Amino acid sequence: MDSLWDSTALIVSGAALGIAVFTVWRSDRNTSAATLVSLYEALRAACQIDPAAVASFAASSAFVAAHNAGFDRRFLERYSDVFKTKPWACSMSQIDWAAEGHEGVKLAYLATGTGFFYDKHRAVNDCAAAIELLSLPLPKSGVPALSVLLDAARRPTWRIRAEGAPFDLKDVLKARGYRWDDGSGGAPRAWYIDVSDADRDSELSFLQRKIYQRDVDLHPTKVDAYDRFSERC
Repeated sequence: MDSLWDSTALIVSGAALGIAVFTVWRSDRNTSAATLVSLYEALRAACQIDPAAVASFAASSAFVAAHNAGFDRRFLERYSDVFKTKPWACSMSQIDWAAEGHEGVKLAYLATGTGFFYDKHRAVNDCAAAIELLSLPLPKSGVPALSVLLDAARRPTWRIRAEGAPFDLKDVLKARGYRWDDGSGGAPRAWYIDVSDADRDSELSFLQRKIYQRDVDLHPTKVDAYDRFSERC
């Protein structure tokens, strides 16, 4: 199906809100040539993404927050190096929404559960909804959502890779929260997990006792907000 999609970023500084909207036309081969050409020509001049404009817009940002940073960071870093220089935070995964009483982590679910609705069909509206969500106190703890997100983003984590783990124990790893890295990013193929400083030693002990069942020389990698969610870790 043909679609118009826009990618939007918002810069927030105190009470000031800056908005830039970048729109690109994307279609599939099922579109008739006449329809595609007419729409493309109408949009082409005004709707191309200017890499320099994106870099300039993002340059002054103290950090980047996205409601699925695991996808957005990798996508944007391929587009502009400016996003490699910024610390990132994920409003979907770095706030314990379930502990705050929410039944899902999709942005629309969180907005509804918080008491507001928005038009989900525009990226600019998604960004505005995320800012509204982060500006409010969490329903159970009462702590501002943005404060919780920033605290989580600032804390280092450890990436532990269970390289060479026995195949027949993959379900044990998966049940514990490990995810599969297929090696497409350059790292060896392995199950991995990200844990806090406090959980690092106990996780290494678990692998030695339950997975390898022997002493192994594991090399966890420290991860901070400058690399988290990127292909570099």
